[in-house]
Amino acid sequence: MAISKDRKEELVGIYGELLSQATGFVLADYKGISVKQVNTMRDKLREVDGAYVIVKNTLFKIALQEAGWPVPDDMLAGPTGVIFGAANFPAVAKVSLGFVKDYENLFVIKGGVMAGQILSDKQVDAVSSLPSLDELRAQLIGLISQPATGLAGVINAVVAGVPQVLQAYVWKNEAA
Repeated sequence: MAISKDRKEELVGIYGELLSQATGFVLADYKGISVKQVNTMRDKLREVDGAYVIVKNTLFKIALQEAGWPVPDDMLAGPTGVIFGAANFPAVAKVSLGFVKDYENLFVIKGGVMAGQILSDKQVDAVSSLPSLDELRAQLIGLISQPATGLAGVINAVVAGVPQVLQAYVWKNEAA
């Protein structure tokens, strides 16, 4: 079915908008997935600030070029679904790999793009094991607060020791 020039421009614009908000995306082959399964995937992706879109490969390549993203030509063949990750790409990659397990042989990860780098399917798997942004923030806060807690303990010990030294001095002078 032929697509009008206006519709093509509209699709390139939609893809471009999704790319402008994305920190990375996963490319997948989705042969045989039902509409109900796709809607379930989209619901799970919304929870991690992700989006799933079935793209027309040639138009998606144009959108990638216009947005300055690398173009994974070898991955843009056949039916392609793109899973965009806005703020937390590792969480989106993790959810994407869950779809591979849930919809065995129907949903296959081709690869992805993150931070200007084209990723293989194995690299997408590695990214999915990274901690989420919230987990990284919690770890960072723990690292920052831990030395501060130790420093506060040392200062409290010093401050508590001053009266004890003064009391010992007073007792020494009273004894003399």
